[in-house]
Amino acid sequence: MAYLNFIADPRNDYLGHTITYLKICGVTIALAIVIGVILGAAVSRNAILAFVAVNLSGLMRAIPIIAVLIAFVPFFGIGFIPTVIALTVLGIPPILLNTYTGIRGVDPAMIEAAKGMGMTTWQIATRIQAPIVTPLIAAGIRTSAVQIIATATLAAFIGAGGFGDYIVDGLTVFNYPELIVGAVSVAILAMIVEVFMGWLQRALTPEGLKVQEEVATVKA
Repeated sequence: MAYLNFIADPRNDYLGHTITYLKICGVTIALAIVIGVILGAAVSRNAILAFVAVNLSGLMRAIPIIAVLIAFVPFFGIGFIPTVIALTVLGIPPILLNTYTGIRGVDPAMIEAAKGMGMTTWQIATRIQAPIVTPLIAAGIRTSAVQIIATATLAAFIGAGGFGDYIVDGLTVFNYPELIVGAVSVAILAMIVEVFMGWLQRALTPEGLKVQEEVATVKA
């Protein structure tokens, strides 16, 4: 009951914190998708760029996000902008790697056969590569989105607001209803996105690939 009272109390501005958190996560995920897909597609055509991008992505994932957040403060101040930049850095690698892996995984013989049939580059990209690569990109977006939502609570340390404020304040003054409301809200949002992206990934997977996966599972 204390948790519901906390949410209903206008002084706690639950709706405002929710909108702020959704704004941070939404903008960050959108930027990560655009940058990750473009970079993944670009480096897939060059072995040297691919090597650099893949290894750099792995290095970026190893850096603690709180360190990235604080590092951007002297340049961008506190609040929304450094938070979005830092979380975008966190969200790009899974999408970039899955995009690169998906494009490189397309059988070259299939591409050559399509060219032999007179298909244009655009037709090959939209009719052959896209249906194969899209589910893998969706899987990368799924991982990236959940990571961003779970990590955005740290933005409270640089004044960005959102559910992280509840968690930090709750820990500071031992206000357990505030702490639980913040943590549970983040968990629920992450689960909703996980379920939705899982459904979207399955929906985007061509029936032929689903059959191949089922056969591989049976053989295993």
